[in-house]
Amino acid sequence: MEISDEQIEKLYVFTRKHYVEHYDLQTELVDHLALGIEQQWQEHPNRSFDKALQKEFKKFGVFGFTEIVEQRQKALSKKYMKFIWQHLKEYLTLPKCVFALSVTAALFYLIQILNLRSLPVLTVMAILLVVYFIWSARSACRARKKRESDKEKTWMLEEMIRNQGNTVGAIWLPFHFIQIFIHIDDGNLSDWNPYFLAAICFVFVLMCLVLYVITVEIPKHAETYLRQEYPEYDIA
Repeated sequence: MEISDEQIEKLYVFTRKHYVEHYDLQTELVDHLALGIEQQWQEHPNRSFDKALQKEFKKFGVFGFTEIVEQRQKALSKKYMKFIWQHLKEYLTLPKCVFALSVTAALFYLIQILNLRSLPVLTVMAILLVVYFIWSARSACRARKKRESDKEKTWMLEEMIRNQGNTVGAIWLPFHFIQIFIHIDDGNLSDWNPYFLAAICFVFVLMCLVLYVITVEIPKHAETYLRQEYPEYDIA
């Protein structure tokens, strides 16, 4: 005895009711539940669909699908970090590293020539990062609302790509940079050790590159990553 298309749709509804929002994970769970129900029917052909479903669901324990969702999130988070590193490496190796080093050198010499005080300059650097973060977060929010209004299927990796750089994945960057200078006396930057000043400039450029990667580069290649992860992405 096989599960009907109508019962398959009920399984999708069941997973959504139990807080599984993403289509890819819903499909995986539906396949698992359907297989378990069909195996039950081989031994108990008179067992109702609803009873077989509840028995199958109990196998997931008291937390239901929560642990499965968390495991998938952890696995995809690791994959997402690999995406970041792959793109960042392009900017840290030839020929693109020349651009990063040139910007670092230009920033270093500009600060020395202008003989600016440390706190205002570092504050402006941090503010620029925060402003960029806010702009990218608003762009992602508008895109998400559009997808929700169009009632498109959501994929866990897609949501991670669209949101990671604009929420948890990016928000720490400006504030880590702010921590560098909150304990620094407000003196002229030209009085600093030149190696330390160069390091500060490079860290700022590196943070800008990371923000650019997670808010521009990775979303730009999202379709490629999604097709690699989900063969059914174009069909769904």
